[in-house]
Amino acid sequence: MSLNDFPDFCGSYMHGTVQNRVTDRIMFDRLQKKWKVGGLQLALIISTFAIGGSLTGYAGKKIMNGLAVQQDWLWTVIYILLVTIIWPLAVIIISIPFGQFPFFINYIRKIGGRIGIVGNRESGIGNQETQPLLTSHDLQLTTHIAIFASGAGSNAQKIIDHLNPNPSPSRLLSGEKGDSKTPNIRVALIVCNNPGAGVLQIAAKENIPVLIIEKERFIRGDAYIKELEEKKISLIVLAGFLWKIPESLLKAFRDKIINIHPALLPKYGGKGMYGAT
Repeated sequence: MSLNDFPDFCGSYMHGTVQNRVTDRIMFDRLQKKWKVGGLQLALIISTFAIGGSLTGYAGKKIMNGLAVQQDWLWTVIYILLVTIIWPLAVIIISIPFGQFPFFINYIRKIGGRIGIVGNRESGIGNQETQPLLTSHDLQLTTHIAIFASGAGSNAQKIIDHLNPNPSPSRLLSGEKGDSKTPNIRVALIVCNNPGAGVLQIAAKENIPVLIIEKERFIRGDAYIKELEEKKISLIVLAGFLWKIPESLLKAFRDKIINIHPALLPKYGGKGMYGAT
């Protein structure tokens, strides 16, 4: 390349770089909308995918070296089978310190359902007797509750145990059959502001959808009202939720928000207590 061509080269390079950045930005925006996550959570998810993939490849090659398979075609077949098995385990393990366990357990469950490995999440396990599943007519009459929580989720677990009529697989294995006294009230969504909160593991265990929220959008934006309406939420329970509720959410759910607090209110509500003036 001559010196005279250098400016054109730089211009083409910069143009290509800008185009790639725009394309990447569009892709990231689409992923955020598809997965309904914020920018920080998307970065953590992508990091989990990357590290999990690298760990899968490393572990697969180590195992193959130990097997000492001679035929190339057999080596390839076994390697593909190995990484297919290792990858879900790897991303699940990596997702825990990144606080993305609920996302990846649901993601892998969906993949398993599409290829027929994992059944529908409402299905029972083995021959355990379960309550009849909710019909579409029942769902139309069901009161959907959203639990807002920031911590371990002990209160959320008690509410779920009492209300949700179809026990999770772990509760089925323990012999629980569900609570038939409240068939038309169920916890339909867990809303959390802390990606590392224990309540997210409860949500994953109980097969309850999760909404991770960001403070800027929650306090000064639309307060995720659209997402709550899509889940047909008719009651919000604040169970150890540590952010102040914005005015827009109070108006959208007027007289439909309950605050659980282990002290007398309003005297010991603390800063930002719901209902404080």
